[in-house]
Amino acid sequence: MTTQPQPVLNPLAEAANATIKAENATVFDLLSERGKRFFFPAKGILAQGAEAKQKAKTANATVGIATENGAPMHLQVVGQYYQGLTPAEIYDYAPSFGKPDLRAAWAKKQRDETPSLGQALTSLPIVTNALTHGLAVVGDLFLDPGDEALSSDLMWENYNLSWETRLGARISTYAFFDNKLTGFNMEAFTQALFSRKGRKLVVALNFPNNPSGYSPTKAEAGAIINALIAAAEAGTKLVVVCDDAYYGMFFDDACEKESLFGRLAQAHQNLLAIKIDGATKEEFVWGLRVGFITYGVKGGTKALYDALEQKTGGIIRAVISNVSMPGQSIVLKALHAPDFRKQQAEKVEILRQRAAVTAIECRKTEYADCWDVYPFNSGYFMCLKVKGVLAETVRQKLLEAHGVGAIALGQTELRVAFSCLTEAQIPGVFSAAAAAVRACR
Repeated sequence: MTTQPQPVLNPLAEAANATIKAENATVFDLLSERGKRFFFPAKGILAQGAEAKQKAKTANATVGIATENGAPMHLQVVGQYYQGLTPAEIYDYAPSFGKPDLRAAWAKKQRDETPSLGQALTSLPIVTNALTHGLAVVGDLFLDPGDEALSSDLMWENYNLSWETRLGARISTYAFFDNKLTGFNMEAFTQALFSRKGRKLVVALNFPNNPSGYSPTKAEAGAIINALIAAAEAGTKLVVVCDDAYYGMFFDDACEKESLFGRLAQAHQNLLAIKIDGATKEEFVWGLRVGFITYGVKGGTKALYDALEQKTGGIIRAVISNVSMPGQSIVLKALHAPDFRKQQAEKVEILRQRAAVTAIECRKTEYADCWDVYPFNSGYFMCLKVKGVLAETVRQKLLEAHGVGAIALGQTELRVAFSCLTEAQIPGVFSAAAAAVRACR
């Protein structure tokens, strides 16, 4: 069998690798082979165009756009739908790393919401095409075929699609809830980490969780962090992905309301924390597709983070070039709007009220023979553990006989998105679900 020659590394990739290895050898070891190859073309078209933008006072013939009257050329039939944005904020290309002012504004927002970060140095957030893209970029940088990622058994299906199907990594799971369905299964999580002692491991932490709608209590969050630190001290080389897609949707005072990234970003030299977040759910702008990747590790330096940002920007450049300029412009303006926090809180309160009604309805004693309820206290969703029949069978019956849509996950889990139900609809959804369960037995 002929051995395929290894591709020659670009000097820029070699330089970034050397910087990462010098600043934190564990972070270098965590990189996938693809991650080690990637770089941002610092002397390429984008870089030369950026340089010309600063210095070309006579004429700038570098940028691959058409201009007219000193602004990007555009059609009025398009422009009429964008009120309050300049042509440059709509039609121009954004940098592969994202609009600089948006990155700075999001970094400030992260720190305002995460006091536990303190003065710890992290990377500047890099703009992604929302969270799915962010998870894909993380996979590209840190997962080789056969590498292992650890997640709870209740997880978003895109982890499988992106990391297993696309990249050939392996996802192992632990039981998310304890046997009595009272809270996070700390024993299972700790055992999963302990059994992989001394290896490279990517750990996904998704809170509020999709599909269960559960966030750890403050005590559980502390225990999760301590378990990860213990694993790092035992020699496990960790990438911990904080999937904060539903951040801010907390409905119980017992919830840990800070991202675990704040403490993990300065937890241990063997633990690279990566925060994946975005405007998608936090600003209720699902279709704008604006997310962020942020890196943090104990003792991390500007040189280390610059090198990681260069690799991340290189992957973005290679795959999508950059993220939508109007989407970024709108998100930035929203962040700076005086009423942003007020309006955001009003929408979260609506969801909290829906969650409260859901909690009452789904736990009615008359449904005890139909399902158990997984704990939920945050996010968009809750899950039923259906009794005596397959969840998919119930889903089909619920849809065909009652006109009610829900999502079947695994053998017994039925996910209900209370986020898109009115309070008046919620009782009927659960009475119909119970009827469907009983009819299918």
